[in-house]
Amino acid sequence: MEHHLSWLIIHFGYAGIFLALALGIVGLPIPDEILLTYIGYNVFQGNLHFLLSLLSACAGASTGITLSYFIGNKLGLPFLRKVGPKLHITDKRIERTNRLFQTFGPYLLLVGYFIPGVRHLTAYMAGMSCMKFRRFAPFSYCGAFIWSTTFLLLGFGLGEKWYLIKAYIHRYGLYVFSLLALIVITVLVISKWKQIRQTRDRTD
Repeated sequence: MEHHLSWLIIHFGYAGIFLALALGIVGLPIPDEILLTYIGYNVFQGNLHFLLSLLSACAGASTGITLSYFIGNKLGLPFLRKVGPKLHITDKRIERTNRLFQTFGPYLLLVGYFIPGVRHLTAYMAGMSCMKFRRFAPFSYCGAFIWSTTFLLLGFGLGEKWYLIKAYIHRYGLYVFSLLALIVITVLVISKWKQIRQTRDRTD
């Protein structure tokens, strides 16, 4: 794994980071979090610049999720079911992501990056549900920034032990999602409460 990631960075640099993450988000079997963590490790070693790495990662993730959105919007579920098996996207994953999207709506675009098997499908669901692009973009692009920054910093912080991230993802992935979901719900409740208070203040 390290050999392939090293080859990608040495031969293609920031362009390779952009392309790998764009294709990974669309659905190709690329270990996105491991790649981001390895990039952070290379920043730690001084082989890459942090800001350029972050910009390349964010641009790649944003490009991938935007492409997924338009595919979902234009081609819909039949296309996803037809092509999905070739990208390891099963009907079970599609149904699970659809349930999550129905529950969390656009907020799943924000936290879905942290859920393997779900981040590849949230944008498809957004497109198929005919969500307006102006509503889709802020959530998905903010999510790309948070996700990229998180794993780059993890790789930088872990340093020579960057490879431990794979075990951490399998061990704590569900807890991370639960925490992120709790944060999103809290923000929604606070936002709604402020709207109610503002409405009451205007009527008083």
